[in-house]
This record gives sequence, structure tokens and C-alpha cells, in this order.
Amino acid sequence: MRYLFVFFLLLPLPALADTPLTAQEFDARTVGKILFFGAEGQRYGVEEYLPDRRVRWSFLDGKCRDGVWYENGPEICFLYEDNPEPQCWLFYTDGDGMRAEFATGNDPTILYEVESGDEMVCLGPDVGV
Repeated sequence: MRYLFVFFLLLPLPALADTPLTAQEFDARTVGKILFFGAEGQRYGVEEYLPDRRVRWSFLDGKCRDGVWYENGPEICFLYEDNPEPQCWLFYTDGDGMRAEFATGNDPTILYEVESGDEMVCLGPDVGV
């Protein structure tokens, strides 16, 4: 029996290691920050996390979309001003950063928080003559 107990202690615990962040943990890691995300070795986008669960997202094209995030079970869902459909993700601790797995629909997108010395760029609205 003693050896069986030691055997179980040596087994990896993926369920504990891969538990999604709660809304409180996510908020504590993000509020007041600007985080860059990448996928498959390429930069993907940047998001600014404002007070009261407000966010500003850009696909690094200078076009920024304001939105909010909310908790839906284990998912963190985002609603942006230009899209009435929620975009839900599961966020995990990954090293010193985060990993986000898209939980809406059948899109298997996985994003990783990446280091960047850049600032978030939001260009003004298009104006005509």
C-alpha cells in the first residue's frame, strides 16, 4: 500500500496544471496592462485591459475595437462594439504568461502571451474630404 501511494504522488497532475483561470485570477493578471498575443510563431493581436472589465483589441492593424469581458462558467467571453457575438476563451497560466484557447465554435485557435516592447497603436477614425 505504501508503494502505491508513492506511485500516485509521482504521476503528473494535468488536471491541476491545466485548470482555467477564474474571472478573479484573469482580472488580477490583466487589469491595467497591455498584452500582446501570438499564434504559430506570428504576432496575432494586442489587448488593453481597462478597469471595470473593459477592453480594447487590435489585430495590430491600427484599428481598435472597444469591448467588455465577462465570466461564463470557466470561459472568459468578450463582446466588442463591432460584433454582437461573444468570443469566449479559456485562459491558462503558461510559464510567466498566459495561453488562451478559443472556446466558441469549432475554431481551434490557441494564442500565447508574447513579450513585446511595442505600444498599442490605435489610429483615429477614417475621415473623408
